[in-house]
Amino acid sequence: MRRRKSAAFMIALGASIQFVFFASVVLLPGQDVDGNALLAKMDRNLNPESFEAYRKLINIEPNGRTKEFVLYTVKKGIDKVAALFLSPASEKGRSTLRLEDNMWLYIPNVAKPIRITSLQSIVGGVFNNADILRLDYAVEYTVEKTEDRDGEYVLTCKARTRTVAYDRLIIRVEKTTLLPVQIDCMTAAEMLIKTLFFKDVKNFGGGIARPSVIETVSPLYKGYKSVMVFANIRAREFKDEVFTLTFLPQLDSLRR
Repeated sequence: MRRRKSAAFMIALGASIQFVFFASVVLLPGQDVDGNALLAKMDRNLNPESFEAYRKLINIEPNGRTKEFVLYTVKKGIDKVAALFLSPASEKGRSTLRLEDNMWLYIPNVAKPIRITSLQSIVGGVFNNADILRLDYAVEYTVEKTEDRDGEYVLTCKARTRTVAYDRLIIRVEKTTLLPVQIDCMTAAEMLIKTLFFKDVKNFGGGIARPSVIETVSPLYKGYKSVMVFANIRAREFKDEVFTLTFLPQLDSLRR
């Protein structure tokens, strides 16, 4: 019963986000900013609703030592994401799946996928699983306040449910591109958990021009930094069966 209600909620939420997305964010003088429409537009500027991407994740320790991971990632709609480890050799073949707030890790030669949580990290470092298997921001957050500052909009966002990794976000959005510049991730008590910096806008083709680098630091992990580098991203449609536990061992077959 709870799953049916959850599915119905996500369908209704998706429809409302689609409506908000198509609402104009072009403002006339004196017109108020629609923060939720702006957030949905920012999501679509970051990536198509359904896509595939290649990313490198780099964890940097205070002593300068690094560890790198290469992931192939696929996403469909508002609530389905999967990722496959391509390197290092010790991680190759592992894969992860996210359906709404549920996450699993598949390890070759292990009987069945393991449940994981959004606040854990399959790669260590500052990025957690919610960062790596990210849904659209407008799916997980609603905008409580929108500020119009010099060259930027600043969105104060509240999590839609208590299962979201961060209770609040403060998002700085560049006005001309409607792309994020910086996101502060906060607790309900407004304690800073981490900051994400979006850098180096790159034209990936197919109408996708977005930051190719995301860096994150946290006051909870002083001296540590994690970096996510997008090598490629493009729109692509997938069947629902791709986002199932039984398909996790076959994710590599999608690469072409």
